[in-house]
Amino acid sequence: MKTVYTPEDWAGNPVRDLGRPGEFPFTRGPYPNMYAGRLWTMRQYAGFGTAQETNLRFRQLLAAGQMGLSTAFDLPTQMGYDSDHGMAQGEVGRVGVAIDTVEDLKALFRDIPLDQVSTSMTINATAAILLAMYVVAGEEQNVSRSKLTGTVQNDVLKEYIARGTYIYPAEPSLRLVADIFRFVADESMSFNPISISGYHMREAGATAVQEVAFTLANALEYVRVAVSAGLTIDSFGPRLSFFFASHNNLFEEAAKFRAARRLWAREVRDRFAANDATARMRFHTQTGGVTLQAQQPLNNVVRVTVQALAAVLGGTQSLHTNGYDEALSLPTSDSATLALRTQQILGFESGVADVVDPLAGSYYVEALTDAIENGARELMNEVDALGGAARAIERGFFQEAIARSAYELQKAQESGGRVVVGLNRYTDDSTLLTIPAPDFSALETEQRTRLAEVKRSRDANDVASALARIRVAAAGTAPLMPHIIDAVRARTTLGEISDTLREVWGIYRPR
Repeated sequence: MKTVYTPEDWAGNPVRDLGRPGEFPFTRGPYPNMYAGRLWTMRQYAGFGTAQETNLRFRQLLAAGQMGLSTAFDLPTQMGYDSDHGMAQGEVGRVGVAIDTVEDLKALFRDIPLDQVSTSMTINATAAILLAMYVVAGEEQNVSRSKLTGTVQNDVLKEYIARGTYIYPAEPSLRLVADIFRFVADESMSFNPISISGYHMREAGATAVQEVAFTLANALEYVRVAVSAGLTIDSFGPRLSFFFASHNNLFEEAAKFRAARRLWAREVRDRFAANDATARMRFHTQTGGVTLQAQQPLNNVVRVTVQALAAVLGGTQSLHTNGYDEALSLPTSDSATLALRTQQILGFESGVADVVDPLAGSYYVEALTDAIENGARELMNEVDALGGAARAIERGFFQEAIARSAYELQKAQESGGRVVVGLNRYTDDSTLLTIPAPDFSALETEQRTRLAEVKRSRDANDVASALARIRVAAAGTAPLMPHIIDAVRARTTLGEISDTLREVWGIYRPR
């Protein structure tokens, strides 16, 4: 880092490296008029306890002006266990909403017309099942597949790297990813079949450069798998979406987004001859959960504002702003509303949405954009030398690199070299906020009761037949999504479908 930047610090070419907004390499944004034509989607992440309670929060946020829904699922749902499974005990509804059958998903979206709202689902190992449930919930609302809009995260590679909610080994997991790509393309759905995520790697301690490099390396792996399965890149490429974190260094974060967009455009064109629609990166951003502090929590309002501003200056298409109390608990209704108001003030009062890429031409920002792009490309070349992202994960390359960065970051914070206001400097004796926790034991009992009622009312023969078809398809090479949808329609549970796939594919054991 330098104190002063001059024209000599940016060696780029304005035509080659910047261009115009909406034109290759999309440094200045994926669309010509960006927010002057349409603001980013304000998509607050929510989900806790039961579907009925989360539905209430969804409707509160929509009434407050939220533009799209984003769903958090509890750990049993993410790991393919029903709420009545022994592995789910004590975890039902704790970090997201519990979904066992399509009846739960229907309750989640009760009184919310699925043809009028865009829904993002943060789900990975069981993404195919949740997407199938969403399709069936749409059918039972008389909404056709072509009118369903949203995103399913479906990014299993980052689970092996940083998050841990994987189920199956990499090869069949990647097969499921490609199967969702094919299904969305064949059905002409306005649905993003994947949200390739750097967010969780950044939360685990990755640097900005590592976040870009490892996200794009994973993206290229997904493209390779899909192309190997017979898909043409431009049949699914325009619907690939990305998901990044936004942390506290305003200019580094804004430059990171610009660098990621340009690097993706160049790499996917050079490697796969992708067209502009595929090369045009679109991404969702969430402010940094790991940056929030339990001490002096109102300071987090300022942190979230800076991070949201960086995302907007960097050209995000969708944004979630964290509640100031999330270092202590699930966000309260008041803190979630304030987080949404933060976006609305940026969008309607600050003026940052009036001009496309207002940082363009800054000596510092352009030099920083180049530095992040070049550093990320070097790391991606290392991943290529190891045989691609899946092989690099097997060898622990991503995991070790992130662990080293996280260690250095923690050392800097504990030594005071990295100042965190209210934590290691400008501290006081104020007590932590006390926020009442829900009665999770009662929530678990309620959810298990609802699940038992569904199991009693369904046709057991239909369930057995549907699971048998999934078992045959999983053992062969046939597409799985049609069979999973049939099973969901018969009220087969998420756990029963997941267990059938476990029988055929086994489970992943990290080395």
